[in-house]
Amino acid sequence: MTLISQGSHAMNEAYRPATRKIDPGKGPFLPDGTANDNDRMEIGPTPLAYAEWEAAGLPLPDLPAMRAFRLNRIVARLQERDYAGVLVFDPMNIRYATDATNMQLWNTHNPFRACLVTADGHMVLWEYRNSPFLADHNPLVREVRSGASMFYFSTGDASDAAAERFAADVAALVAERAGSNRRLAVDKILLRGARALERLGFDIRDGEEVMEKARAIKGPDEIAAMRCAVHACETTLAAMERECLPGRTEDEIWAVMHAENIRRGGEWIETRLLSSGPRTNPWFQECGPRTVQENEIVAFDTDLIGCYGICVDISRTWWVGPGNPRPDMIAAMRHGVEHITENMALVAPGVSFRDLTFKGHQLHPKYNRRKYSCRFHGVGLCDEWPHIDYADNWHAGAFDYELEAGMTLCVEALIGEDGGDFSIKLEDQVLVTETGFENLTRYPFDARLMGA
Repeated sequence: MTLISQGSHAMNEAYRPATRKIDPGKGPFLPDGTANDNDRMEIGPTPLAYAEWEAAGLPLPDLPAMRAFRLNRIVARLQERDYAGVLVFDPMNIRYATDATNMQLWNTHNPFRACLVTADGHMVLWEYRNSPFLADHNPLVREVRSGASMFYFSTGDASDAAAERFAADVAALVAERAGSNRRLAVDKILLRGARALERLGFDIRDGEEVMEKARAIKGPDEIAAMRCAVHACETTLAAMERECLPGRTEDEIWAVMHAENIRRGGEWIETRLLSSGPRTNPWFQECGPRTVQENEIVAFDTDLIGCYGICVDISRTWWVGPGNPRPDMIAAMRHGVEHITENMALVAPGVSFRDLTFKGHQLHPKYNRRKYSCRFHGVGLCDEWPHIDYADNWHAGAFDYELEAGMTLCVEALIGEDGGDFSIKLEDQVLVTETGFENLTRYPFDARLMGA
C-alpha cells in the first residue's frame, strides 16, 4: 500500500510567501497548518473563529496531515479492490481528495471539475481552465489540468467530442500509472462520459462505494476539525436563538444562521429546514415568509457545511413564548429526547447496523407515521454513508456492516402526530470512540419544552 507522509507544515511548500498575515502575532503558519497569508487562496476559518476556538481551548487540526490521511484512505480502498484508480465528479468527493473548492454549489449541477486518484497515490485534478491555482495549497495534487466539462450548457452539440477527449486523457494517465489494469471506479459522471470510457476498454466500477467507505472513518485531524466546526455552528445557533422572536419571519431567523456561519468561515447550508407553528407538521416544509407568532414552536435542522468544509447536522426545537407550551408538546419533546438518548447509547465499535435499526428506543405508535426518514446517518463533509433506517424500511443486504471507531453519526428524532399541529425535530452528532461514543453536540434542549 502506498502511504503518503502525514508530516505537517513542510507540506505547504506550494504556498506563496506570506507577506500579509491573517494573524500578525503568529509565524508563517497558523496552528492548523494554514499559511499565515491574508491573501491565501483556499477558503477557511476567519480570525473570529480562530479567536473563539482559542478561548474555548479547542486544539486545531493539522490540515496537511488531514489531507494525507484522506489520500491514504482512498488509496487503501483502491488497493483492496485491485482498482486502477477512482475518478470522481461529485464536489464532495473532490473536496475529500484535494481539500480544494471551486464554486461548489454551481459545480453540483454544472460538473466542470473531476479528480483522478490512482492506486499508487497519484492525484490529478481537472479544474476550471481559468483557475488552475486553487489547489496550490495541497501539494498532494500532483497535476492540474482542464477539460472535464462535457455538460450541454458548456459544450453544446460538441459534448460527445468533449467526452472523448476527456476519456482519452484519463486513459493515458491510467496506462501510465496502472499499466494494463482497466478497472476504474467512477462516481457521478455524465452518461456520455461513461460511454466514452467504456469504448476505450475501461471496466467501470462503483466510485461512490469507494469514496463513501473511505470517508466513513475520520482521522484525528478530521475529528479536531469537526469539533471546531461544531463549536462555530453552536455559537451561530445561539445568535439565531436570540433572534427567534414573535414578529420575525422564518426567513429572517434562518438568515441569521447563514450570516453567522459565513462570518466564521463556514461555507453553505444544504437545505432551508426551518418552520414554525403548524408548518412544522408535516415536516420538510422549508422556511418562508411566515411570521412567527407568540406561543408556538420553531423547529429546524442545520444541514450546515461549516468551517473546514465539515458538516454540522444538528436539530433543535424552540418554544417562542411568552406563555408556556401545551402538555402534549412537552410530552412529545421528552419522547424525542428519550429517543435520541437511548438510541445514542447503542453506539459502540462492533455494533451492527442492523442492531441500530431494531434495538433501542421505540417510538410510540401515535408518532410512527410522521417519524423521520432514518434513525442514524453518517456525517462528514455532508450527510454520508451509512443510512440507518427504521425497522419497517429495513432492506436485508443493503447495510450489513458494523460500527468502527472513527465513524461519526447523527442520531435523529422527529416526533409529531399524523394530522397534528406541531412536530418536534431533534438531532445530535456523535463520534464512535474505541470504547463507545462521544456526543459532540453541546447545544441544550429547550428547557420550557422539557417542562422545566
